[in-house]
Amino acid sequence: MHLLNLGILAHVDAGKTSLTERLLHTAGVTGEIGSVDRGSTRTDTLALERQRGITIKSAVVSFPLDSVTVNLIDTPGHPDFIAEVERVLGVLDGAVLVVSAVEGVQAQTRVLMRTLRRLRIPTLVFVNKIDRRGARDASVLDEMARRLAVPLVPMGTAAGLGTRAARFVPGLGPSAPDVLADHDDDLLAAYVTHGISADRLDAALVAQTRQGLVHPVWFGSALTGAGVAELVTGVERLLPPASGDPDGPLSGTVFKVERGPAGEKIAYARIFSGTLRVRDRVPFGHGAEEGDGRGEGSARRKGDGRVEGRITALTVFDHGGDVRREEAGAGRIARLWGLGGVRIGDALGTPGRATGHHFAPPTLETVVVPGPGTDRRALHLALTQLAEQDPLIGVRHDELRKETSVSLYGEVQKEVIEATLADEYGLDVTFRETTTLCVERPAGSGAAVEFNRKDGNPFLATVGLRVDAAPPGSGVRFGLEVELGSMPYAFFKAVEDTVRDTLGQGLHGWQVTDCAVTMTHSGYSPRQSHAHQGFDKSMSSTGYDFRGLTPLVLVEALRRARTVVYEPMHRFRIEAPADTLGALLPVLARLGAVPESTGGRDRAGVLEGAVPAARVHELGQRLPGLTRGEGELETAFDHYAPVARGPLPERPRTDHNPLDRKEYLLNVTRRVGD
Repeated sequence: MHLLNLGILAHVDAGKTSLTERLLHTAGVTGEIGSVDRGSTRTDTLALERQRGITIKSAVVSFPLDSVTVNLIDTPGHPDFIAEVERVLGVLDGAVLVVSAVEGVQAQTRVLMRTLRRLRIPTLVFVNKIDRRGARDASVLDEMARRLAVPLVPMGTAAGLGTRAARFVPGLGPSAPDVLADHDDDLLAAYVTHGISADRLDAALVAQTRQGLVHPVWFGSALTGAGVAELVTGVERLLPPASGDPDGPLSGTVFKVERGPAGEKIAYARIFSGTLRVRDRVPFGHGAEEGDGRGEGSARRKGDGRVEGRITALTVFDHGGDVRREEAGAGRIARLWGLGGVRIGDALGTPGRATGHHFAPPTLETVVVPGPGTDRRALHLALTQLAEQDPLIGVRHDELRKETSVSLYGEVQKEVIEATLADEYGLDVTFRETTTLCVERPAGSGAAVEFNRKDGNPFLATVGLRVDAAPPGSGVRFGLEVELGSMPYAFFKAVEDTVRDTLGQGLHGWQVTDCAVTMTHSGYSPRQSHAHQGFDKSMSSTGYDFRGLTPLVLVEALRRARTVVYEPMHRFRIEAPADTLGALLPVLARLGAVPESTGGRDRAGVLEGAVPAARVHELGQRLPGLTRGEGELETAFDHYAPVARGPLPERPRTDHNPLDRKEYLLNVTRRVGD
């Protein structure tokens, strides 16, 4: 039987978890439909999920159809947990995007569809809640075509809208030939000359859906079951099954990590090629180095910098649960024990699909304040473990101020972290006010060099670095203008690793990105020894010398290049009565927003533009009063822009402050002497 790894995605409250429960019931996996309101769903297993009625962590559950076994992955809908969605996208064969028939296209709907299209993931659309008062069909289709700007193929119509008797009436809409012919010249020629047969139209629908070119649409209700059977048929017929050679080289990707009852790590992995067996020794990771904290469990370091671990147990998903097996082949999603140092995004075996970020990084940060009696070390450990499960939550520890901060997507995520620390770790915490995370980018080029034991350089190392600005979104690149064989490779690696660490805090304390760093000078003191006394460390270069000197050289190069502080900007879309837009414009100007376009339909006006992320919350609070309570705000991260107002935001440093040479050398020397 074929396998299909299917994601269910939606804006929060569109009914995605309810649809998951209905699908499990329709497939015969469950005898009773789980309820979000009653906290009895199969996929929302965390106590916090059941209490709040939202999905926080992705969950996998399996069910069989006539010709395919579906591994269904329920994902969070709230934008604060977009990182969970991001990790799932890389393991999907297809997706169902759920849209509410009442609310229509919402902010997260647009973000998700754009990403699904960019990744060419075949996607079906299910318009849910046709039984609710205010449900729409034709106008929602029109809204999706206009605001999602994707080719849609209605698979039928809705009848009895807004009543418990609402139902789905199957039948391809009259627009189907036009939509499908747009992507197939032969089909277009046949359509124009003598028409298209039903069989040829169906074949085109299957082919184009599997290529992600068009998106079939069903109407229904997860609550009553209307349209769900037809959707299941569409999933089975129109989405491509998992591919991969079970006899090929092992290749997989870890998309989720959780802790078991004994604190052991359990990795969720999609196997793209080969077969993974219990007791296999498996290489995994992204090329981690010694001393990076990944020596946990049975992991063993390999010569190429990756890690090797032995699979001690595995389960696969089948008939609504996960079942112990001795092996998992290509196409499967498996839970794995034994990979102690595993992290989300690690490649298993031969690295396969690239797993880049599909969504924006967190743009907010807050300091975690331990409550009375809360042990700081236990808190730091707990936050580190939470960051393992969500790598985009950056944990930043300030040893000088004895503070730990975390990066976030929003206030709901902060509440969830607080509750998780209390419920799972017994730790009482509060948070300081959330602040915006900025970045720094070089304004030009700058270079610096320090020579071995000259001009106040106390380190046995020569390091020269040049910093150049790079295009936005390019990240950090490190290169050499010196011969790789001019000194031991370990010293070059020490310089590169230290460069990347140091760029975490620029001239104003923010992460430096979009730059190229080139090593222009290198030198070292060869290993010295005295007769009968062995290695003389005081006269021989070590990795410490290069790790100690590099920050001083790099920040001097940054000073000469100068850096510009950029703040995150959100794209906003406001839909409100047209006669209220005039009152909105001056408020937007005071918030630093830049309106870029206006439009509208009937008596509704639309205003779009960019607003600083730090002012989004205030904009949302002001909007109802300015629009008679009728305004709708939709925002999403769009880009970074230079800070244009007020003093430049500064971020307290947590390192040894290489900006102050005297302080830095004292700190480093003191640390070595401890």
